[in-house]
Amino acid sequence: MNAADIPAVAEVHRASFVRQCLSHEWISASFNARPKTLAFVAEREGAVAAYIFWTQKSGFRPEVVLELEQLAVHPAHRARGVGRALIERSLPLVKALLHEQQGAVLKHVLVTTRADNHAQQLYRQTLGAEIEAVIPNLYSADEVLMVARHPPG
Repeated sequence: MNAADIPAVAEVHRASFVRQCLSHEWISASFNARPKTLAFVAEREGAVAAYIFWTQKSGFRPEVVLELEQLAVHPAHRARGVGRALIERSLPLVKALLHEQQGAVLKHVLVTTRADNHAQQLYRQTLGAEIEAVIPNLYSADEVLMVARHPPG
């Protein structure tokens, strides 16, 4: 992702998270958090169809605990494997950047999502993440904390 993608990514955010506001500000802040947060986009037909934010937790460490902070696929591009491809293609890039820029390796991946989000299956399949805890009524519903203790790749 580069700065020129921010408006298009903000539109994906707005369309995907209708209860949230200030999409442009959120996306800009996340993009500008590099190298703590690494951002990637997926394009279809020349337009941004999805984005993903990977965020390092608890400081820069030799063994990184990484959060899949946010993954969003524009509603017009869902159910086509875009989210899966974005996870599978960006995670090796993140691992390489961690190694090259920090001399670090990936230890675990955290994911939080609504308990009723069908993407849990995607996180299990692509990351090997398992539910560790359910947090009642955290945002707009119950939230699950998933951890991939031995991420792929």
